[in-house]
Amino acid sequence: MTRTGAARRAGWLALAAASLLALLALWVVRAPDHLLPADAGLHRWSVTHRPAPAATLSRALTDTGTGFVPYVLLLVAGWYAGRTTRRGARTAAALLLCLGAGQVVRYAVMTLVARPRPAVGDWAAHASGWSFPSGHTSTAAMTAGLLVAALFLRGSRVPRTAVVLIGLWGAGVGLSRVYLGVHWFTDVLGGWLFATAWLALLAHFYLRRPSAEGLGRGLTRG
Repeated sequence: MTRTGAARRAGWLALAAASLLALLALWVVRAPDHLLPADAGLHRWSVTHRPAPAATLSRALTDTGTGFVPYVLLLVAGWYAGRTTRRGARTAAALLLCLGAGQVVRYAVMTLVARPRPAVGDWAAHASGWSFPSGHTSTAAMTAGLLVAALFLRGSRVPRTAVVLIGLWGAGVGLSRVYLGVHWFTDVLGGWLFATAWLALLAHFYLRRPSAEGLGRGLTRG
């Protein structure tokens, strides 16, 4: 596949994910009590199957999806991908900007939808703000995608094990939000859709650049 073809596919993926996110948000807003069919059942299961050790592990995992951790990961990944000091600094800055801009857009969507969280009495972790889409989920998923992109930018053969582990971490952070009772499952689903749309949009514009060589080779290989 050519870089142009990859850019086109990324654009269509961004459009599809954004459309699904918009439909999900509309469903959430119009549903009775803002709950969709799977939300209440998964929430009840999480609250009633949450022994202390599992809650502690989930809190440790969920904490990696917010605050300074994602930014430190991208900073290190940028330096790794850049090879030289100058290119590393530039790549790290670009990755951090991509995540920061995504956070701003996600916050705007969250404020617009204004979905309440589950009852505070069911929480096993601290949370604040509106519920949809999940901030931890969006941040972890965007970070995971940018980390994989950094591996491709390095220009070497990308280890599949690393990609799988990064993906599992990103998904795990999202699921921990439901397990800890601070989000509905559709908040997490919305976070995944938002991250997919944002990352695909970034990939679309990046691959359209004439100088997009490293990532383009990785995405168009085969």
